[in-house]
Amino acid sequence: MALLAEFNRISADFADVADFLNIYIAEAHPSDGWAYHNNHNVNMHQTTKDRCEAAKILANTKPLAPVVVDPIENKATNAYGALHERLYIIQNGVVKYQGGRGPEYYHLSEVRDWLEQYVQASKKHI
Repeated sequence: MALLAEFNRISADFADVADFLNIYIAEAHPSDGWAYHNNHNVNMHQTTKDRCEAAKILANTKPLAPVVVDPIENKATNAYGALHERLYIIQNGVVKYQGGRGPEYYHLSEVRDWLEQYVQASKKHI
């Protein structure tokens, strides 16, 4: 939840220059699979409906960015190589920043840095 709190801070800090989105993908540590001891009780999704139900756990934390669900066919995961988690900045349909695969290479500080540089560059063009 610490990473979600930081994502919320970035979402709030840059709300005037960027739109943010949480895409709920396949559960990385399902209860009926490779689970962590203190993880939520979420089984491996068998249907998009299962995934939508699991996404409610995230939505109930009241993130600042909307929560949408990758369908069971994993269209977003496959398009963006998102498993287990990944950060992207997309501007006018072009990927401007692609973070490393999480959790090892998931660095919210890089997103903040990119957005700060973008804001500074935008001020120079005004």
